[in-house]
Amino acid sequence: MPELPEVETTVRGLARFLDGQRIVHAVTNRPDMRRPFPPELAQMLTGARVTGLGRRAKFGLIHTDRDQTLIFHLGMSGRWRIDPASAEKHDHLLIETNAHRFALHDPRRFGWVDLVASDSIEHWPSFVGMGPEPLGPELTPEYLARALAGRKQAIKLLLLDQRIVAGLGNIYVCEALYRARIHPRKPGGKVSGAALARLVPEIRAVLEQSIADGGSTLRDYARPDGELGYFATRFDVYGRTGDPCRRDDGGTIRRIVQGGRSTWFCPRCQR
Repeated sequence: MPELPEVETTVRGLARFLDGQRIVHAVTNRPDMRRPFPPELAQMLTGARVTGLGRRAKFGLIHTDRDQTLIFHLGMSGRWRIDPASAEKHDHLLIETNAHRFALHDPRRFGWVDLVASDSIEHWPSFVGMGPEPLGPELTPEYLARALAGRKQAIKLLLLDQRIVAGLGNIYVCEALYRARIHPRKPGGKVSGAALARLVPEIRAVLEQSIADGGSTLRDYARPDGELGYFATRFDVYGRTGDPCRRDDGGTIRRIVQGGRSTWFCPRCQR
């Protein structure tokens, strides 16, 4: 599933061609993806000017001058194609400006789209109760200490809780915990202040590095320009079961299951 860096990469790629442009045509090629398309979607987008693009957690945002914001989720395999040579079967939403054509392509149809009044985005159901952005100033060691105080659940699972931190996914939590030398099974309330002071900058660093690399290409993900992200070549633990720890500490990367998700870590240096 595309995670935060993949969505951020997508938004930045779209912004280069779409920001400030007027939409001259919009059409849906089917009534739904994971959820039905808003019935007024094509009508509201046609003629609107894009006033900015953004991201909240794993959702992309396309703002317009009609005080409406298109919110999209890429699901398991979704991506935007820019100026495709021809339409394809799984191009479910098409948007055209005078200069470019954009196709939301999703073979598995786990993604979805909504249209929301721009001044009430914070009340959109999926955003209500979300925690701070991991790349924003609100995520601090002090904030995490308060959010995790007294919690007995494993730190790995708590970091995946969108109510605590918005947008963190499995890959980047595994990698950040490794970099911060924190065991993924450690109860959140027992992670020390010193460890949290290491963790917050490592969360930012791993996300920023992945964004710079264009994301992690797992299965079907590709950037809007069709190129593949290559952060996967930098994984320290994710998917490396049985490989030696990159710290040359004699540890071997292990895989366990937490909350139905795979977790990779080094038992030697993550305590």
